[in-house]
Amino acid sequence: MADEIKTGAYICKGCGLGERLDCDQLATIAEREGKANIVKQHDFLCNAEGVAMIQNDIDNEGVNKVVIAACSRRSKNEAFNFENVAISRSNLREGVIWVRPDDDESRETTQEMAADYVRMGCSEVKYMNLPNANEEASSNDNLLVVGGGVAGMTAALEAARAGYPVTIVEKSGQLGGSAAFEYKRIPESMPYADPEDTGVAAMISEIEANDKITVHLNATTTKTSGAPGRFSADISTESGSTTTANFGAIIMASGARNYDASQLPELGYGKSPDVVDQAGLEKLAMEANGGPIKRPSDGKEVEKVVFVQCAGQRSEKQGHLPYCSGHCCLTSVKQAMYFKDQNPQVDTNIIYSDMRTPGAGGEDFYRSGQQKGITFTKGTVNEVSAGGNGLTVNFKDLILDEDVSDSADLVVLATGQVPNSGVDIDLPITAEEDEDEGEAAEITAPEVKVESILNLTYRQGPDLPHLKYGFNDSHFICFPYETRRTGIYSAGPVRRPMDMAQAKEDATGAALKAIQALENAKLGRAAHPRSGDLSYPSFRKEGCTQCKRCTVECPFGAIDEDEERYPQFNEARCRRCGTCMGACPVRVISFENYSVETVGQQLKNIDIPDEFEEKPRILVLACENDAYPALDMAAQNGNHYSPFARVVPVRCLGSINTIWITDALNSGYDGIILMGCQKGENYQCHFVKGSEIAHVRMSKIDDTLQSLSLEEERVATYEIAITDIERAPKLINDMAETVEKVGMSPFKF
Repeated sequence: MADEIKTGAYICKGCGLGERLDCDQLATIAEREGKANIVKQHDFLCNAEGVAMIQNDIDNEGVNKVVIAACSRRSKNEAFNFENVAISRSNLREGVIWVRPDDDESRETTQEMAADYVRMGCSEVKYMNLPNANEEASSNDNLLVVGGGVAGMTAALEAARAGYPVTIVEKSGQLGGSAAFEYKRIPESMPYADPEDTGVAAMISEIEANDKITVHLNATTTKTSGAPGRFSADISTESGSTTTANFGAIIMASGARNYDASQLPELGYGKSPDVVDQAGLEKLAMEANGGPIKRPSDGKEVEKVVFVQCAGQRSEKQGHLPYCSGHCCLTSVKQAMYFKDQNPQVDTNIIYSDMRTPGAGGEDFYRSGQQKGITFTKGTVNEVSAGGNGLTVNFKDLILDEDVSDSADLVVLATGQVPNSGVDIDLPITAEEDEDEGEAAEITAPEVKVESILNLTYRQGPDLPHLKYGFNDSHFICFPYETRRTGIYSAGPVRRPMDMAQAKEDATGAALKAIQALENAKLGRAAHPRSGDLSYPSFRKEGCTQCKRCTVECPFGAIDEDEERYPQFNEARCRRCGTCMGACPVRVISFENYSVETVGQQLKNIDIPDEFEEKPRILVLACENDAYPALDMAAQNGNHYSPFARVVPVRCLGSINTIWITDALNSGYDGIILMGCQKGENYQCHFVKGSEIAHVRMSKIDDTLQSLSLEEERVATYEIAITDIERAPKLINDMAETVEKVGMSPFKF
């Protein structure tokens, strides 16, 4: 970038802007107040002629900073994608004319809104620099897949077909996972009428024949370090040998295990060999190999079998699984067909509280089971007991509302899936001893020792963060497969309960995201959700107080500490959310194109009328992923909001530095609204913890308000979904009413 700053401000008159706004006045503001060197207007800035005009000024006039006063920064990104310049977007369409009535009464305040957004754009770009590619960029096409089940094999095959070398690490002595021990699978193709071959053998054969896939059996990853493009993993075998290899991205497909049915003595498991779980029934079916299935106790052919659904799951009872494992109902239908297809006279009864048939063809498969004569009974099983020459199943018939007993040769328990997700890093692993008291501290760690899957060297812990039920934490809504460890993706039932078909689809998606991550790493660019962003955080060492807030609050483990205890940024892990910037109390962390100054200067350059003009100013800091799009769509739908609001998009609510709030209050802003994503267990924050962290920070703003003798209702924080196109503008209007009620800020100049 040239040393001399030369700013070009370009004002669009299309989409009704020229008819609703005095563009000449906006041009004057850009030139005089914004200090733009070149100011031009165009009837349609985004068309070929308008784009060429800007590009010509970049190429021939030395413009290296561009302000585009037109539509939302979410629109026309391809048209306004100029290389080697810093760009700021002033939203005059969705942010001004589309949220205001088109009448004479509103014309003055509408123009004032537009003028402020031009000021904001010019002030922002002044403090922006062109980001350079991450110096840690590295090239490595190799993918590591941890787990050799259906999900792991699918991910490996899809990546290999795309031309990428893959290494599979499987803990057991064979590929296939639990699916290798299934007789058949739930059908994946039309007409969804009969169980199908698992396809596991064919997948194994394809992997063995593929020279791009390397398989390590009886092996585990005993150490994993690095970042996208430069991961290093130690692969250790049972024999004691260890191989170290480098990878560009990692897919964790460690699968799930069956719930321990021994915790269900009331259902007869462990008391009678003729009570089995679904995995046990698959074993019996494989032994029969198409012939009559025989009960384990005496080898007698099964004439009557009862399937008990939701055994130890969908229950709040201690030790049970509170969730539904998804596949169990259809698996029981499949297993009942094993009996019916061999001998239609076998009595098969599935006792269920709710029949759930997800996926393509699930309902068709269920109806096929009905046609084959499978009995479906709505009920809840209380007890399974052994006696005489068989089993007795006691249950509550929920249709007849009566207690019923039924006999059976074999009972199959539909237990559920428990993820093989490794150590829960949010829980302490060991208890520490209090040296002063000489007593052991209270133990809060799990009683059962869990082996690590990845053995990460991250300061945040050896495995991926968990959801409350132990599944790997991933952004279900927007970014499936994504974990809080950049470049490491989760696939299959370790991520959520699922059947074989769903696991294959899941693994395909994870493979594609892993490929995207390693390709971005080659160019030094960010991963999702700001995919392609070249910016990354830097800090001024001389101002750092070593408070560790940035290292603690980073949701992605992107910050370590060096030998001197200063933050050490792993740029390749960084998602560019800016949470570290918001956390820093001394404001030494910034990005080239996003910093405390780029936002702070926008706030300072908004025109603040004095109290006698009775024109309040409401600052809206809106998350660019949900809140800002919601406001855009509200505008598109004609939902108006107060002309006194000024919206500043932020990368994440977690990037908000409290100095912005303090400065705004001291400058005479009458109200401040923070709009971020949903937080908590069902979070929708694109950066996982950003919204939650912002709420914590804002809870401390009350002290600032009290010290300034300001009402606490002048600052409000809301959770906004992208679909809140009615609610988001209403919240702005509500704040305008609040300001009218409590009065103008006493800090107006």
